[in-house]
Amino acid sequence: MQAGSTSVARSTGSKTIADLIAAAAQRHGDQVAARRKVDGAWQAVTFAQVGEIVREIGLGLIDLGVRPGERVCILCTTRAEWSFCDFAIAAAGAVAVPIYPTNSREECEWVAGDSEAAVVICEDAAQVAKIVAVRERLPDLRAIVVIDAAGDTADAVALDTVRERGRAGDPAALEARSSAVRPEDTFTIMYTSGTTGPPKGCVLSHANYRSVLDMCEGLGILTAEDEIYLFLPLAHSFGLLIQLLSYDVGATLAYFGGDLAQLVAELQEVRPTYLPSVPRVFEKIYTLALRSQSPEVQARMMSAARLGARVRDMRLAGQDVPADLQEQFAQADEQLFRGVRAVFGGRLKQAVSGAAPISPEILEFFYGCGVPVLEGYGMTETATVSTSSTVEDHRFGSVGRLLPGVEGRIAEDGELLLKGSNVFQGYYRNDDASFGAVVDGWLHTGDLATIDDDGYVFITGRKKDIIITAGGKNLTPANLENDMKQTRWVSQAVMYGDRRPYPVMLITLDDEQIVPWAEQHGIPGRSIAALGRDPRVRELIQGELDHANAKYAPAEQVKRFFILDHDLSQETGELTPTLKVKRGVVTSKYADAFEALYAGDE
Repeated sequence: MQAGSTSVARSTGSKTIADLIAAAAQRHGDQVAARRKVDGAWQAVTFAQVGEIVREIGLGLIDLGVRPGERVCILCTTRAEWSFCDFAIAAAGAVAVPIYPTNSREECEWVAGDSEAAVVICEDAAQVAKIVAVRERLPDLRAIVVIDAAGDTADAVALDTVRERGRAGDPAALEARSSAVRPEDTFTIMYTSGTTGPPKGCVLSHANYRSVLDMCEGLGILTAEDEIYLFLPLAHSFGLLIQLLSYDVGATLAYFGGDLAQLVAELQEVRPTYLPSVPRVFEKIYTLALRSQSPEVQARMMSAARLGARVRDMRLAGQDVPADLQEQFAQADEQLFRGVRAVFGGRLKQAVSGAAPISPEILEFFYGCGVPVLEGYGMTETATVSTSSTVEDHRFGSVGRLLPGVEGRIAEDGELLLKGSNVFQGYYRNDDASFGAVVDGWLHTGDLATIDDDGYVFITGRKKDIIITAGGKNLTPANLENDMKQTRWVSQAVMYGDRRPYPVMLITLDDEQIVPWAEQHGIPGRSIAALGRDPRVRELIQGELDHANAKYAPAEQVKRFFILDHDLSQETGELTPTLKVKRGVVTSKYADAFEALYAGDE
C-alpha cells in the first residue's frame, strides 16, 4: 500500500537555516520571540533582540577561528541560549552538533570526537568538566565556550566574552558567511540517542529542514499568534523542529525552567496554546487527573470524557447536538473538563505527543476534556517529522497522515518506507545500514506500519522489538507495556520473551503513587526496594496485570513479572533522553532476573 501527497511550499523569507533569524528579526521585529525564566520571573526577548544576540555570537565564533563547515557542539539543557548559539553557528556557516546534557563524559567524548568538533559550547562548569576530562582524546577541539561562567570552568571562554568580541566585528563578515551557505550544505549532525549501540550522526542539510518547515507551515501547524511551551530536549530532533518552526513563523517560545517538579506550575504560568512533548509527560498528567479518585469516580470521569469526545466529534462534523446531550456535556465541562484544561493553563489548542508510543485511551480522555493530544511520527533521519494529525483530521491510534511532499509505502515485510526532501544525507563517517538505509530514494525506517484507505498511518511495532515466542507467536511489546504504564502504581514496564514459551515482564514502581498507598495500607516508611518485595504490593500489581492481560489472547498475556528495586533512568543508561526504554540494555542488564521467571519450566 502506498500513500503520497502534493508538496506545499510557503516562502517565509529564509532560504536556508543560516539566514532564518535575520529574516525573522526583519519580519517580526518587536514581537516577543522567547520567554525564559530568570530568578523566578519570566523574561521576554523580542525577535529584534534575538537577531542582535545571534549576530554577536556568530561574529564571536568567527573571531574564535570557526571556519565554514566546521562542527560546533552544544552541550546544554533546553534554554534560550541553546537556540541563540544554534542559530549563530548556522549563520557563521558552521555545523551544529547537539549533545544531550544528561550524557556521561564518555558519551560526550564519542559525539565530540566522532563529529571532529572544533568548539564545544557548554552550559556551565559541570558540563565543562565533562569535556575537560576527555579533552586530550579530542585532537580537533580548539576551544570550549561556557554559557554560565560561574565556578571552575578551566580555560573556557565565557559566552559573554564571545558576544563582546562579536560586537567589535564587521556585520558584513557574518552576512557573507550566511549568504554563502547552500541548501545542500550540512545544517546539523544529530546523534541518535540510540536504544542499541553507539549513537550515529545523522547528517541533515539546510534543505532538509527548510523543506520540513515549509511543509509544516503550509499546514498551519503553528502561527504567529501561538505561544509554545518547550520542555523537549533541544538535542532531540523534535525539540529542534519546534524551535525552528516557532522562530520562523513568529510565534513565542517559552523555555522550560529546568525544574521537572515545576512543569505543571509553569504550564499554568505560560498558558501555552501549543504543547509538544513526550508520552511520559502526558501519562503523568493523566495519572495526576485521576490518581486521588476512587474507582467509581474514575469510571464516571472516563464516561464523561467519552461523552465529551462524542460531542466534540459531532461539532467538528457540523452536526446538531441534541439538547439533552448538550446539557450533559455542559455539566461534565463544569465538573471535570475545565479542571483538566486548567492543568495545561486553560488556553491549549493542541498538544503533540511524539518520540514514543502513547496509549489511545489517554489521548481519548484528554480529547474529551477539550485538550487534544495528537500524535505525529518521524525520525531524526527524516528531519524530525513525516506525518501529522490535526484536531479536524485525526484517528486515535494513528500517527496521522503523511506531510505534503512525503511519500510512504509498506514493504512486503510490513516495514514503513518513506521518501521526500526531508530524508537525511546519511550517517557521518558511518556507512552502517542496519537501519536508516536509503534504497532508490526510499528510507527504510525499521518501523512496522499500516496505511489505511484514507491515508492514516498506524505504527504497529519496531522490527527489532518484535517478540517471537517459542510457539511462533509474534508479539508487539509496546501494546501491553503501555497498558501497564497507565496503571497509577507503575512507572515502567518492559516485556521479555523472545524464543521463550510465554512473555514475562519487568515492572518498576511509581514512588509518588505507591508510597502513599503503602502508608494507607499500614506499610509505612518502606523503601521502593522493600515495597517491591511486599506481598501486598505484588498482589496489587498482579491485579493490574490481570486487568491488562484480559484485553489479549492467552498466548499474548504476560504470565509472570518481577518488580525492580529502582526505577529506570537516563543516568543508569536504561532510558534515552526522551524517556524511551533502551530495550537491549534492559534485557541484557536484567537477563538473570528475566530467566529466573522461567526457572522450573524447562
